[in-house]
Amino acid sequence: MDAEVDAILVAAEELKRPLVDLRQLALSFVGAGTQDERVRDEMLSVSDRAIRQVNDLMRLRRLEGAMFEMEPVAVRVAVNEVMRDFYELFTYNRRRVEVKCNTRMPLVMANKEMLKSVVYNFLVSATFCKSDTINSRLIVQSSKDKVKITVRDYGPALMLGTWRKMQSGVMEMPLVASMRPGTSGLSLFIASRMAQLMNGRVGAVRHKDGASFYVELLESRQARLF
Repeated sequence: MDAEVDAILVAAEELKRPLVDLRQLALSFVGAGTQDERVRDEMLSVSDRAIRQVNDLMRLRRLEGAMFEMEPVAVRVAVNEVMRDFYELFTYNRRRVEVKCNTRMPLVMANKEMLKSVVYNFLVSATFCKSDTINSRLIVQSSKDKVKITVRDYGPALMLGTWRKMQSGVMEMPLVASMRPGTSGLSLFIASRMAQLMNGRVGAVRHKDGASFYVELLESRQARLF
């Protein structure tokens, strides 16, 4: 299994090189009109998203079995930083996300960059599975000793197999989501593994008009008791 994972990571590193080249070409591209600029923006959006996910895959392999920093993290700050990263992607795709997060939300015990990757990848999945008329929603809630971050989309139905894998708490490999195109399978895989490394719990809810994906993390004061 380790050999297979290492082979995937080698492939990921090789894939990253042409993606970086594509991004550089897009930056150097000077269009003569509105349509050319739109193509340039799309090239940048696709390459940036793919590079980030390749980096996440490579980070996963380095972190498995390794020690990494866990600290109290302000969820609202992490969410705001992710949304800033997502601004251009959602602008180009004419997508919007409604964010609902209390300003006094408790801190969680997590790794900030890994938490941002979880939220980012849930949002990537929502980007490709969204109604043209209804915004996706990002909701942060606290209950007892936990904080729950949920991304709700209004796209096609979530397949039963994907739902079961999410409910089990971890995906061993990306699943092909035929009814939910784009990179949703890879995104959910990355989010699931990152959450597991932080002792978080992921899950999903099937709706008639889409799906909700969530991660639950312990509040920092509760985590310190352990």
